[in-house]
Amino acid sequence: MDQAIKTYGSIEKLPEIGKNEVLFLCVIASTLTSRRPGLTGAGATPELTDYTPAADVELIVNGEPTCLPEIPQTIVDGAIAPTPAVITKAALELADIPFLVADAGAAVKPKLPYIKINDKPGSDITTGQAVSNPEFIFQQGKIMGKLLSRLTHHIFIGESTPAGTTTALGVLQALGYDAWGKVSGSTPENPHHLKQELVERGLKAAGIHGQKLQDPFQAVQAVGDPMIPAVAGIAAGSKVPVTLAGGTQMTAVCALLKAVDPEFLFDDLTIATTSFVARDETSDINYLTGQIDDITIFAVDPFFEKSENDGLKNYLNGSVKEGVGAGGAMLAALLRGLPMNDVRARIEKLCGEIF
Repeated sequence: MDQAIKTYGSIEKLPEIGKNEVLFLCVIASTLTSRRPGLTGAGATPELTDYTPAADVELIVNGEPTCLPEIPQTIVDGAIAPTPAVITKAALELADIPFLVADAGAAVKPKLPYIKINDKPGSDITTGQAVSNPEFIFQQGKIMGKLLSRLTHHIFIGESTPAGTTTALGVLQALGYDAWGKVSGSTPENPHHLKQELVERGLKAAGIHGQKLQDPFQAVQAVGDPMIPAVAGIAAGSKVPVTLAGGTQMTAVCALLKAVDPEFLFDDLTIATTSFVARDETSDINYLTGQIDDITIFAVDPFFEKSENDGLKNYLNGSVKEGVGAGGAMLAALLRGLPMNDVRARIEKLCGEIF
């Protein structure tokens, strides 16, 4: 096992990739929740978070965003960290892995070909009416999962959903899990109090605070985001192994899968994230997954302390951590036999070219 890959969970397994066909899908979505000041760093301003998902995938496909003039970056106290889309782009290009985009409800649509699962963005979770018809989104995702699994031996699913850890917190809590203070964030100072306040307001507005839900889609409808049912549906419909390429947002996907189908087998489903999420002292992805099922987590360390790029070094300080499937993309590249030094060099090269 590459020293850059750490495994968490009782199932000591690595996805059988090697020379097998691998497909990487990024699901994009937006919510009005991301416009709350101080909640997320996934955009230079809260208003610009609407553009972040489209800009991220445009950067991966075209090398630059076309929906806005600025490249997404996280800026905290003057420290700038590049979007994790650069990491994903570098790893996938180096490993020659195909990349597809699915829209689960992005406010701004990317100017490139994509698959439409759902068109409507999510609302503000404090309304208690965050997502319209999440069961329909899940079923559409399920169809896509069946179709994609005919094209490949393994599906990696990343996401770009600003404020996604807050909506993940909402879904986890609504489904009965202990998630307060456990989800990650894109800034060094994780605003747990703000996230909890918004979720509690949403649960109360929906009339489900402290109640056991009969319909798990109520949780998404009240305080979730469109990405969660879309990705859960794809995983449920897939006939091949699935790796959820993301951080604590993906635990909400797993929780929804478990709630919809208590017999769902997690043998062929893993989570791949970055070491920044796995080692994050302000969150606990292992605790969250442990409540759901026996789910293996792969955490990839790009060793940015060896980098001469100041923006990448800011990841070490707690900025960004994960997104756009960065951890999963690096895992896929490593499992193709590429050394982490080569992957990191490609990331640094792209940062120099793009920024």
